[in-house]
Amino acid sequence: MRRTGAILTAAGLIAAGGFALLTAPAAEAAVACKVTYTTNEWGTGQGGFTASVSIQNLGDEISSWSLAFTFPTSGQQITQGWSATWNQNGRSVTANPYDWNKWLGAGATLTVGFNGSWIGSNPPPTDFTVNGTRCTGVPSSPSPSVSPSRSAGPSPSVSPSASASPSASPSASPSPSTSPSTQPGTAPKLKVSGNKIVNASTGAAYRLLGVNRSGGEFMCVQGRGIWDGPTDNAAIDAMRAWKVRAVRVPLNEECWLGLGNIQSAYGGTTYQNEVKAFVNRLIAKGITPIVEMHWNYGQYTGNSSGCSDVHATCQKPMPDAQYAPQFWTGVANAFKGQTEVVFDLFNEPYPERATGSAASGWACWRDGGTCNGIPYQVAGFQGLVNTVRATGATNIIMLGGLAYSNDLTQWLQNKPNDPLNNLVAAWHVYNFNSCVSTSCWDSQLAPVAAQVPLVAGEIGENDCGHSFIDQVMNWFDGKGASYLGWTWNTWDCSTGPSLISDYNGTATNFGAGLRARLQVV
Repeated sequence: MRRTGAILTAAGLIAAGGFALLTAPAAEAAVACKVTYTTNEWGTGQGGFTASVSIQNLGDEISSWSLAFTFPTSGQQITQGWSATWNQNGRSVTANPYDWNKWLGAGATLTVGFNGSWIGSNPPPTDFTVNGTRCTGVPSSPSPSVSPSRSAGPSPSVSPSASASPSASPSASPSPSTSPSTQPGTAPKLKVSGNKIVNASTGAAYRLLGVNRSGGEFMCVQGRGIWDGPTDNAAIDAMRAWKVRAVRVPLNEECWLGLGNIQSAYGGTTYQNEVKAFVNRLIAKGITPIVEMHWNYGQYTGNSSGCSDVHATCQKPMPDAQYAPQFWTGVANAFKGQTEVVFDLFNEPYPERATGSAASGWACWRDGGTCNGIPYQVAGFQGLVNTVRATGATNIIMLGGLAYSNDLTQWLQNKPNDPLNNLVAAWHVYNFNSCVSTSCWDSQLAPVAAQVPLVAGEIGENDCGHSFIDQVMNWFDGKGASYLGWTWNTWDCSTGPSLISDYNGTATNFGAGLRARLQVV
């Protein structure tokens, strides 16, 4: 999901980022801030524009923020926003965070944005405030102990609900739960055969039906732990009670590699061991793990930018050539020989937003290198497939298309070469995306599904209901294809579609639709 990526909107409003809260009350924090407002506008006399608004916290950590400003003219109007809930009353504008980006650490910067229209002129606002305090760009004096002290262990779970595990707090090195298994056998070894994923031992078709488990992509890079909520055997048993057969696990490139900006308590070997342990617990419980690179290194501030940070704190348009091959070399070496594990190379590519066209976007997608509009060197998917195979790993590899994985129109034509022919097309859909009708699915997805396995790696909707995903599941069931709901986390389902209200597996209204379907397919 575009956490500045999977759930905000089609042209911008979208989701998977750091969905968590700090426990320190915002009222106690000394607020000081700097706002950088940049636009790309078009038209003469009147027109449109895209605005990027970066908020830098120059004071204490704050658990939640509210941005406010005033447009200088009455002819400026927001038409669509992302990474925040935007409201405009006359010339007055407010932006409030989603659950996943409420927390703003001392010295941290986050970026939100919107599309707008203007008549007459489009001067920038100058009166930005955060939580009612004017953003002057002047750091505050340190205030004593306004937030919890950092400890060597992970911070408490941010879920307000009861956990299915004995402890609601994630552990840096959780011991496997001794809860009894209710589903016999381990997850099967898998391979691709024609346009189906099959059990490598029996040849029987096997569908990846289940959920996403967000947390590994954002908790570590925010310095707050590794997982968002429990990942022990009891938590997995709650998934199994839904008859979940596959779990997609978003990861963070910098956390896996333990780069210098990551706290040592959460990155590198510690992070890798946590991921391996969770993956092995899923396999032992009969669930297929899908490990996926969600956030990566590389600065991008162009069209549809999720953040201005060079670090792996939001969705970027493509993997970077500097660290992504190292990441996938490490992950492939960790799980080669375990073909129960599926690799999803990158969450939601959107290179066409940077390069300017679908044709150049698909070329960047496949070949990488220097891509117009993307300042960093890109790792194309042919190169990453080669990287994985060079380790000797034979695991299935999933590849999402353009437009945040919602566009597969040129996937077959740009399909990387794989000597094992073990590739799967990944597709994401939310009710605000472009391809959201059965007619679109018939024209764009059916030709792909006829030649290679098709997996909807994320399905969701932002209305806390399930009428839209019901349509998606109907279509995919008819094709014998796979799908996974976003997400098995206890967030507000309207700000980032959440399947559960607690880690015992209590379904939200949205989650009830997926749970009912998993019981019968």
